[in-house]
Amino acid sequence: MDKDKLILIDGNNVIYRAFFAMPPLTNTAGQQTNAVYGFTTMLLRLIEEHKPTHLIVAFDAGKVTFRHEGYQDYKGGRQKTPPELSEQFPLLKDLLKNLGVPQYEIVNYEADDIIGTISREADEAGREVMIVSGDKDMLQLASDHTKIALIRKGVTEIELYGPEEIRSKYDLTPEQIIDLKGLMGDASDNIPGVPGVGEKTALKLLAQFGSVEGVIAGTGELKGKMKEKLETHADDAVMSKKLATIFREVPLTHSWEDMKFSGLKSDTAGPALAKLEFKSLLERLNLSGHAPVDGEVAAPAPELDIVIAAGGSELDAAVAALPEVKALHVETYGDNPHRSEVIGVALSTPEKHYFVPFETLKSGEAEALRAWLADEKSPKNGYDLHRADLALHWQGIPFAGAVHDVQLAAYLLDPTEANQNLSDLVAKYGLPHLAADEEVFGKGAKYKVPELAVLGAHVAAKSAAVLGVVPKQEQDLADTAMLKLFHDLEMPLSRILADMEKQGILVNQDGLKELGREFERTIAGLVEQIYEIAGTEFNLNSTKQLGEILFDKLGLPVVKKTKTGYSTDAEVLEKLAPYHDIVQMILQYRTIAKLQSTYVEGLLKEIAPSTGKVHTFYRQTIAATGRLSSQFPNLQNIPIRLEEGRKIRKVFVPSEPGWSILAADYSQIELRVLAHISDDARLKDAFLHDMDIHTKTAMDVFGVPAEAVDSNMRRSAKAVNFGIVYGISDYGLSQNLNITRKEAAKFIDAYFEVFQGVRRYMDDIVKEARKAGYVTTLLERRRYLPEINASNFNQRSFAERTAMNTPIQGTAADIIKLAMIHMDRALFERGLKSRMLLQVHDELVFEVPEDELEIMKTLVPEVMEAALKLSVPLKAEVSYGSDWYEAK
Repeated sequence: MDKDKLILIDGNNVIYRAFFAMPPLTNTAGQQTNAVYGFTTMLLRLIEEHKPTHLIVAFDAGKVTFRHEGYQDYKGGRQKTPPELSEQFPLLKDLLKNLGVPQYEIVNYEADDIIGTISREADEAGREVMIVSGDKDMLQLASDHTKIALIRKGVTEIELYGPEEIRSKYDLTPEQIIDLKGLMGDASDNIPGVPGVGEKTALKLLAQFGSVEGVIAGTGELKGKMKEKLETHADDAVMSKKLATIFREVPLTHSWEDMKFSGLKSDTAGPALAKLEFKSLLERLNLSGHAPVDGEVAAPAPELDIVIAAGGSELDAAVAALPEVKALHVETYGDNPHRSEVIGVALSTPEKHYFVPFETLKSGEAEALRAWLADEKSPKNGYDLHRADLALHWQGIPFAGAVHDVQLAAYLLDPTEANQNLSDLVAKYGLPHLAADEEVFGKGAKYKVPELAVLGAHVAAKSAAVLGVVPKQEQDLADTAMLKLFHDLEMPLSRILADMEKQGILVNQDGLKELGREFERTIAGLVEQIYEIAGTEFNLNSTKQLGEILFDKLGLPVVKKTKTGYSTDAEVLEKLAPYHDIVQMILQYRTIAKLQSTYVEGLLKEIAPSTGKVHTFYRQTIAATGRLSSQFPNLQNIPIRLEEGRKIRKVFVPSEPGWSILAADYSQIELRVLAHISDDARLKDAFLHDMDIHTKTAMDVFGVPAEAVDSNMRRSAKAVNFGIVYGISDYGLSQNLNITRKEAAKFIDAYFEVFQGVRRYMDDIVKEARKAGYVTTLLERRRYLPEINASNFNQRSFAERTAMNTPIQGTAADIIKLAMIHMDRALFERGLKSRMLLQVHDELVFEVPEDELEIMKTLVPEVMEAALKLSVPLKAEVSYGSDWYEAK
C-alpha cells in the first residue's frame, strides 16, 4: 500500500500571491476571477504531480488572532485587502467545496497555526507532509517528514525545503528561522524586530550566538551601535520571535479521515469550473460543465410517439401535422452558425413528434415544410432559434416566425447562467429526463452523428422538451414582469441581429493585405531600432531573452519575476517606460504585432469566400448586464485608442458602389442613465446644459472654474465618472490613475460629497436589493443577487457593487437594443434601402446609398435619441464616410 501523503496549503497566502501574479480576469457576471484561477491552476498541478492521499487548504478565520492580545499592532501596517481580491475568497471556498478539496479555518487562529498543528500531528505519526506557501515563516516547520514547498515566482514555481536545504541556504536549523525573524522583524506583519538588522546581519549574529536569547545574553561581546541597538530593543526582539513562532497546539476538530482526498468530484467540479468560466481547466480535466439535477430525480423519459420522416408517407404526415406543431428543434453542428452543418429538424405536436433528416429537408418532397419554416405567420417555439435561423439560411432555407426561444427566456430569467443547456432547463422544471448532447453525439474530436433511429429519437426529445418548457417560462416571465421585455425587445432583436449577420459587412481585402504589409514594415523598423539600442539581436518574443536585455544588460529595475526569470508583461513594461526609450518601442512592437496577427491575419481567415464579407455572430445570452457580445469575428474589440488600431476600420467598406458607411453612437449613455436614475441635480444640470461632463465633474470636485481645469484634472474626473458606473474601488482607481490608494479614496470621497444624489442612489439601491433580492433596469430586466444578504463580507460587497451598477449598465444596454428595433421599423416603414450592419457597444453602423444620406443623417440620431424618455436628453453623434474609419 502506498504511504500516506498530506499536502497542506496556506490558502490566504496563495490566493494573495495569485491575485498579484495573474493578469486581470473577469467572467461574464462581472466577477474578478484571476486569483481563483491562479490558485486553482497551482492546486491542480500539485495534485497531478504529487498525488496526495490527504489534502487540506487552511484559511485565516478573521483579522483578529490570539497574537493581537499581546501586541495590538500585529499586522497593523497592512493595507486593506483590495475588494477585487476580497470578493474572490468566497468564490474560491465554494470552488474547493465542489472540487472535493477539504478546507479548514478556526476562529482566533491563523492558517499558519492550523498548518503547524496538523503537520506536527502528522509528523509525529511518521506521515509524509508537504506545506505549500509563499511565506518563509513556514520553514520553521520543516522536519525529516515535512517539506516546505515555498512558492517563489507568482504561483507557478516552488522550491522544496527540508532541514538540509535550510542549512545549505541559511546555515540555520528550521527552529532558528524564528530567531531570524525575531531579529529582522517583518514589515508585512508589522513585527518590529531590531531596527537596522537585516537578513545578513541577523544570520551573522545567529552563527555566533545561536538564538535571540543567546544574542541578547552575549551583547557584552559586541561593540558600538549594534550593541546599543540590541540592548535597547531586546524586548522587541523577544516579542518578535514570539509573534513569528507558529502555534502548534490549535484545538483541532478535523480528524485524519476528514483530510482524505480521493480525487476531484467530477459531478460537481465540472459545473463549478464552468460557472467561473474556466474553460481551459474544464478541457484539461476533461470534465462536463453540465450541472447535476438538484432535488428530486427527474422523471424518466416517457415513450414519445416519434415518426422518422425521411420521405414518403411519413413526410406527408409531418407536413399534414404542421398546423398543430407547437415546437421545433433544428439540430446543428459547429460553433460558428454561419458555417454550421444542419443535421435535421424535429417538429412536435402535443401528441406526436416528427424528425426530418437534413437530406430530406433539402429534397423536392419537403417543399411544403420549407415554406412553413419560412412563413412568418406560422409561430415557432424552439431552443436557440437565432442559431437555427442562420444555419438554415446558409443552406438556402429561409426561416421566420420565431415567437419563443427557450434559451433566450432562460437567460432573462437568470442572466448569470450564460447559454443554459436544454437538458439543464428540463431538469430545472422537473420535466422528463433529456440526455445531454455529448451522451448521444460524443464530445469534441469524438463527435459522431449516430444512426437515424437514435438521432431522430434524441432530436425529437429536444423538441418535446421545448414543448414542456415554454408554458413554464411564460408563467415565470409573467411573474417577474418580464413578458413585455421578452416579447417586445429580446425576441424581435434576435431576428434583427440575424438579418444583420446574414447581410455582413464587406472587407476591402486588398486594403487589409496592404495594411498587413504596412504593419510588417513598422514591426521590422521597430525591431531594427530595438536591436540597435540593445547592441545585439535577440528573440523579442522570448520573455527570458528580453528580460536579460532589459535587466541584466541595460540595468532597468526589476519589477517582478516569473518561473523563467524576469517578468516582462505589459504591466511591468508600462512601469518601466519612463526609464528607457527601448521599453516604449517594445510596447509599440507588441501592439502592432497583435494587430497584425489578430486583426489582419485573423480577419482574412473570417472572410466568407462567397460574399467577400465578414459575418459576425451576436450573442444575446452571454453578458449578465444585457449587453450583446460578438464572435466569428469579434468586431466589438477592435482597439481604437491607437491610430494603428483605428486603421483596421478602413478595410470595412460599403457593399454597393457609391454608398457610404454611416456610424452613430450614444454620447456618455451610462452617465446620462445614472443622472436619470439618481436624480442628482448637478449631474442632470450638466447634461441639460450640454456641458462636457468630465470638465464639469473636475470643476465641482476640485472647486475650480472651467478654464482652470487641466488635462490631468479632467482625466481623473473621467476615470471616476466611468469608475462609479462600474462600482470602482480605491484600489481600481489607483491602478487606473497610477496614484496611491489613499489619494484614490480621497478623490472618490470628494466625488460623493459633490454628487450627493449619486451617493443616495447607491445607498438606496443596495437597501432595495436587500429587501427584494434583485435589481432591475428601467425596462424591468432583472438580475438576482443571492449574496446581497450574505454574512460573508466579501460575497456581500460584490453583490452590493453589482446592485449599484446593473441598473445603469443594463438600462444602457436596453436603450441601444430599443434603438435597433425602432431603427429597423423606421427603415421598413420608409422603404429605405439603407441597412443596419453592426452594433458595437454604444454605436450603430449602417451602409447608406447616396440619395438617402441626408435622410439618414437626421433619421438615425432622431430614432436613437427617442429610444427611451429620460429626465436628461440622450445624445447620438453621427458621422459618415467611404469606410468605417472615415465614419469615425
